[in-house]
Amino acid sequence: MIIKNVSLDIVCGVTSTLPENEWPEIAFAGKSNVGKSSLINALMNRKSLARTSSQPGKTQTINFYNINDCMYLVDLPGYGYAKVAQSEKEKWGKLIERYLHSSKMLRAVFLLIDIRHEPSKNDKMMYDWIVAQGYEPIIIATKLDKLKRSQVQKHVKMVRQGLSLLPGSQVIPFSAVTKQGREEIWDLMDRLIGFTEDEKSQ
Repeated sequence: MIIKNVSLDIVCGVTSTLPENEWPEIAFAGKSNVGKSSLINALMNRKSLARTSSQPGKTQTINFYNINDCMYLVDLPGYGYAKVAQSEKEKWGKLIERYLHSSKMLRAVFLLIDIRHEPSKNDKMMYDWIVAQGYEPIIIATKLDKLKRSQVQKHVKMVRQGLSLLPGSQVIPFSAVTKQGREEIWDLMDRLIGFTEDEKSQ
């Protein structure tokens, strides 16, 4: 995908009506501070379109990023560490559930997991929950640059076992610092959406 223009088109809060988009959507889920905004910025070749923050729980809305007027990257609210009331977390959960159930254009859900640590209880719950919604999450193992190269395969195995991944599930190690994994993620998204080589370069 040659990115010519990107914009934050739609922002949906807990009371918003979700859009009925005409273009394919790829959604990104992950716990607070796992690097979701950094990944989306890296995919879009932008430094700060998706706002990054050291304060967990910053994304409290579903954000739809328009890529080339032909697809959306969809940033879902983070789960886990946000210092917010339980009632707020439940509202975000219902918002995500509403989106997964109602979007007719959603092609795939990527779930971000910190490659340095064993998946948390929240990670496992989120993985199982996305599977229960009828999707097979693709795992992006973030913060790859924090590991030595010799540690990567061991940690990928730890992520697979920690989530009890379905056989054949993909795990893509990714670093927002070095951009390692970016092309692999884009190639996969292009295939999921069904873009041809010609369409990708338009």
